Amino acid sequence: MAARKAPLAPAPTSAELPVLERFYNVRAAAIRLGLTDPDNPEDTTGQRWLRNGFNRPLDGSKGRHFPGRYMARELVFSESDLIVIDEIAREETEARLRAKEQMPVSTGRSRRRKALALTGS
Repeated sequence: MAARKAPLAPAPTSAELPVLERFYNVRAAAIRLGLTDPDNPEDTTGQRWLRNGFNRPLDGSKGRHFPGRYMARELVFSESDLIVIDEIAREETEARLRAKEQMPVSTGRSRRRKALALTGS
């Protein structure tokens, strides 16, 4: 029997082609989130925060991991990644504010005794 070739796959139409998202490097992502002054090229505010958020452990022990990816050896964030990062930041801020509003748990010891014990008097 002669070998038969598989039929050619139909060419995708423009409606079926995936739409590429816009990607931002760390500096452009910080500008897009409003963390950095776009007119000052030496302003690095927010860039370390974005890198640290991306490098958080996946188990959540240091907070939620920021989405992102490396392309051409450069960390980049898509539009949808920046939306998720904004939501994570908002949730962490609200959790921090709620924790600040709660009364601290008493250990049952007075502060004066603790201070005296530390000085050795």
